[in-house]
Amino acid sequence: MSSAEPGGDVWAMQIVVHLPRPGSPDGDPPSRRALLAAAATAVARLVDAAYADDADPAWADAVRRYEDGWIRKVVRRARGVGWRRVQDLPGVGVEHDGASVRALLPGPISDLPDAVRKLQVGGTEVDDAAAEPPARTDPAALAVALNPRVTMTAGKAAAQTGHAAQLAWHAMPPDRRRAWADAGCPVAVMPATGDQWARAGVVVRDGGLTEVAPGTTTAVAWW
Repeated sequence: MSSAEPGGDVWAMQIVVHLPRPGSPDGDPPSRRALLAAAATAVARLVDAAYADDADPAWADAVRRYEDGWIRKVVRRARGVGWRRVQDLPGVGVEHDGASVRALLPGPISDLPDAVRKLQVGGTEVDDAAAEPPARTDPAALAVALNPRVTMTAGKAAAQTGHAAQLAWHAMPPDRRRAWADAGCPVAVMPATGDQWARAGVVVRDGGLTEVAPGTTTAVAWW
C-alpha cells in the first residue's frame, strides 16, 4: 500500500492542536490524555461526516482517495493567530476536557494552505495529569490504548490514536458505529489489560516514517 497518488503526490490528514503558552489569555495547555482523545474524536467525526448519506461530495471523494493509501497524519502545533487562521479550513474541530483540536480534510502535502504550512510540526509535548481517571466512564466511548513499551512524542501519539479511531470506525458493526457516531465519537485513552490488548478490535501498526520502526504496534482499540 502506498502513501502516494498515482501521480506521485503524497496525501495526508493534517491535525492541528491548540497549545497556548502556560498562563496565556488563550488558556493553559491541555493534558496529554485530553489532547489524544480530542484528536481521535476529531478524526472519527471527520470520517463519519465523509461517509454520511448526505456527505459533501468533495469530502467523500477526499477521504476515499486518502484511504486508498497510507492513512498518514501530520500533527501541527498552533497558538494565537495561527490557531484562528485554521478555523475556516474544511475539517472538524473538537473541544474535550481543555483540549482543542482540528482535523482537516485530507489532501496532497504539496498543496497545503499557507495557514497550515506555516505551523510547526513538533513541539507538541504536554504533561499528563496524574489525577485523570484512566477508566472508560462513558459506555459509548471507543477505548484506545497506546503501547506502553513504545516511546512517542505527544504529536506522534495523537496521530496513532487518530489512526485507531479511523480504523475502528470501519471495523465496528454498523449498529455500534451508529451509536458511537450519534454520541459524538467519544474516545477514552486508557491502559489496556493483557486480555483487552489481545482481544482488541483494532491494532495500529506504524508505517515507520517517524520516531518508530516500521511495523511497530503503537496502539489498539476496542469497544
